[in-house]
Amino acid sequence: MLVDDHPVVRDGLRGMFTAAPGFEVVGEAGDGAEALPMIAALRPDVVLMDLRMPRMDGVTTIREMAERGLPARVLVLTTYDTDADVLPAVRAGATGYLLKDAARDELFHAVREAARGASVIAPTVAAKLLGQVREPAPDPAREALSPREVEVLHLVASGATNREAAARLFISEATVKTHLIHIYSKLDVKDRASAVAAGYNLGLLTPTRPR
Repeated sequence: MLVDDHPVVRDGLRGMFTAAPGFEVVGEAGDGAEALPMIAALRPDVVLMDLRMPRMDGVTTIREMAERGLPARVLVLTTYDTDADVLPAVRAGATGYLLKDAARDELFHAVREAARGASVIAPTVAAKLLGQVREPAPDPAREALSPREVEVLHLVASGATNREAAARLFISEATVKTHLIHIYSKLDVKDRASAVAAGYNLGLLTPTRPR
């Protein structure tokens, strides 16, 4: 089944699949709101789903399909490959994700793979997903320290006294002491040496950073 808000795109896809052996286009819709009752009635094996459509977009439609227990596999076919498009679609339950510049044979292969439950992801999309997996989870302590507190911690690590740190940052010595109190609390340490050690462990400080 084809779900896309552009009639010309649907016409092209319908003609392509109708002319190819092993495929049957059982229906088409212009958005998710129109598609859902058709998917429930027609029970297609695979739904080729655009993402950005009026009334009900692709991600919302995929979620609705899951909530209603509709078993069709969803192969996203879109022009968009940004994180804001890819990740919600995959999390909603899309089986595969292709871009509209995919070659005909690639699209045929993706539909066949989706029908048997396998995933086919466009290379650029796969790279984004892999980047998300590799990206380390943010550390609460790293987020908790303000940019100024990181500057103070860096100066402390370089051996600066409170007075020297105050002079370099153009703030009062009392303000430096206040920042240190906050740093100790956020890093759960009790002294300067422990704060510096924690800073290196968390990646807040690096040996190669300019001093």
